[in-house]
Amino acid sequence: MFNGSVHSEANGRSEEPLGKGFNTAPIPRSDSLLTIDEVQKTLNRSRASVYRYTNTDTRNLNPPFNPRKLNTEFRSDQKDQLLFHPNEVARFAKDILRIKEVTVEIFNSPSSETQNILNAILDELRLIRNKLDGESDKNHVIPNHLQETDRKAA
Repeated sequence: MFNGSVHSEANGRSEEPLGKGFNTAPIPRSDSLLTIDEVQKTLNRSRASVYRYTNTDTRNLNPPFNPRKLNTEFRSDQKDQLLFHPNEVARFAKDILRIKEVTVEIFNSPSSETQNILNAILDELRLIRNKLDGESDKNHVIPNHLQETDRKAA
């Protein structure tokens, strides 16, 4: 059945033990969300039962929070993949499935090519910003220097 812990080796970044003082501190990175397959493995349940637990509605893309269901993250299109926050999976396992000890473990995923490109772009934008700030400082210094020369000549 289930060993009493919720473990995910999904792409994320930290480990959060959740005991009696259930911690719902958000993990800001969007890549830390779990897919339906990861939730299935995490909860040790069949895919069909995970769908049965999930708070979805064909008439409403983002139904309101239901404490008796496994709530998905916000979706912008009906075709979007169902994604779950690890804390929501832990809450569901603890409160609904009555798993006594719940631990959410999220491990870093390896950097993707897209992530590497975005980091390179960010570094380049920072360089450009630093150069622009440096030129802006020079433009302010030159008039001050000329003003001092003008005062001495007068």
